Amino acid sequence: MTLADALAAATARGLERLDAQLLLLHVLGRSHTERAWLLAHDTDTLPDAIHGIFLELCERRAGKEPLAYIVGYKEFFGMELLVDKRVLVPRPDTEAIVEWALELIPNDSLSPRVIDLGTGSGAIALAIKQARPQARVDALDCSGDALEVARANAHRLALDVNFLQGSWLPASERRYDLIISNPPYVAEADPHLSELKHEPLLALVAGRDGLREIRAIIEQAPAHLRPGGWLLLEHGWDQAEWVRNLLSAGGLRGVATRRDLAGIERCSGGKCRELG
Repeated sequence: MTLADALAAATARGLERLDAQLLLLHVLGRSHTERAWLLAHDTDTLPDAIHGIFLELCERRAGKEPLAYIVGYKEFFGMELLVDKRVLVPRPDTEAIVEWALELIPNDSLSPRVIDLGTGSGAIALAIKQARPQARVDALDCSGDALEVARANAHRLALDVNFLQGSWLPASERRYDLIISNPPYVAEADPHLSELKHEPLLALVAGRDGLREIRAIIEQAPAHLRPGGWLLLEHGWDQAEWVRNLLSAGGLRGVATRRDLAGIERCSGGKCRELG
């Protein structure tokens, strides 16, 4: 069987061509950037042993397992992050909240203190630390398994982030210039949960309306923000108005929402009252 034959068979089973190409490159030990190489070598013979592995991976993908779990990594904000079933797969939509955060942390700011709540793979915390090396970044998660993944990513990227285990804001008097989070925000009866069956429910589901964890963070945040400090939260496509109302009710000022690349209201935030 040639490489072209293997790809044709995979797409005939219903796989997207891009997914099939990336899986084939993976089993061949080649970079995901080498799709052009596949075209140039489409008549090469695929060894039987490698073909068998490729078929197994195609079956996993056909069963809706995320491609990132199968190949073991996901790109996010210019970084290649290790991911597995212990953490959510970082989404491109989440880059919108990182971009907003970087606007609030100027390049010339002196040692701003940041905490990423529910860090998972470490995507948000590591993206901020990479872009703003002067920032002192904490990253918190209640899952020890998730923190193992995040620490491994920090080690690979040589980024100095302080990891903490706990539920939302730590029981300390430390105050931050920026509190940022992509918390669970899916309602427990959401019909789309079946499509996310391979990912950890703990990182997805947040009560009947999906706002339980967002409420908890907003309630705790003012006591942990420096004057003028910001709280930024990612949320669901239909939750922006609710989150803005919660932020305002929590005493935060300048409440606003940002859209992702698809034009969906993806994250909302507000800032703590200034002194004076």
